Amino acid sequence: MKKTAYIISVYIALICSFNAYAEHANMHVGWELWYPYQYHDKKGQLVGIDIESFNAIGKQVGIKYSYDELPWKRHLQLLKNGQMDIAFGASFTAEREEYAYFTKPYRKEQVNLFVRKGNVENIKLTQLSDLVDSSYLIGVEGGYFYGAEYQELIKNPKFQEHISEVIDIEENVTMLIKGHIDGFLVDPLTLAAFAKKYQMEEEFELHSLPIYQDTIHIMLSKKSCSIELLQQFNQAISKLQANGELGKIINSQFQK
Repeated sequence: MKKTAYIISVYIALICSFNAYAEHANMHVGWELWYPYQYHDKKGQLVGIDIESFNAIGKQVGIKYSYDELPWKRHLQLLKNGQMDIAFGASFTAEREEYAYFTKPYRKEQVNLFVRKGNVENIKLTQLSDLVDSSYLIGVEGGYFYGAEYQELIKNPKFQEHISEVIDIEENVTMLIKGHIDGFLVDPLTLAAFAKKYQMEEEFELHSLPIYQDTIHIMLSKKSCSIELLQQFNQAISKLQANGELGKIINSQFQK
């Protein structure tokens, strides 16, 4: 009886060890072009606030991983079915929590409305819901989270009529310059990096319309990752925040 119990315990230990090895063997991490968070530098190296933050966190956790470039909407779908393991730069939503674990926040994010420079006074909006009774068309990027108020408003067909959904910031900028939209929603740091890269600093202006501000997390697929791994990520984030390393990564972008 004792021998049988010993064999069973050894078997369980081996299974657990195998699962832990499989989980950490080589994880698939998605990314997409998103200045200054995820992009290639002049040397062709993958860099940015999110990339460098995740590299530091991943090293602390001790996982092996590879990066795959793909659109955010597809990334979330693959995370949902377990074909991708990790996503970063993510806002928390109840829908996403159904298929992914969320780490503690590793940075913050803000989203604002930007319009053509000199056109702020012509866009008479004091709250997001004012769009419904306006003639304005506002650009957004598909699959992105723009706050709880936006999530509720987008359910209204009349509000949807004033929203233009595209793939990325390049499309929104092109649409704005051509006069096809009146403004677009974007993280100010993202737009600042984009404008600097393409020498367009004088093209855009911040509108006072409040959109949203929130914390940003790493998502782990519930299909391929464990609660134990989530705990390891949280411990790593706490340590890197306490020693100032994550803060240095974020602040370094303001010096470039």
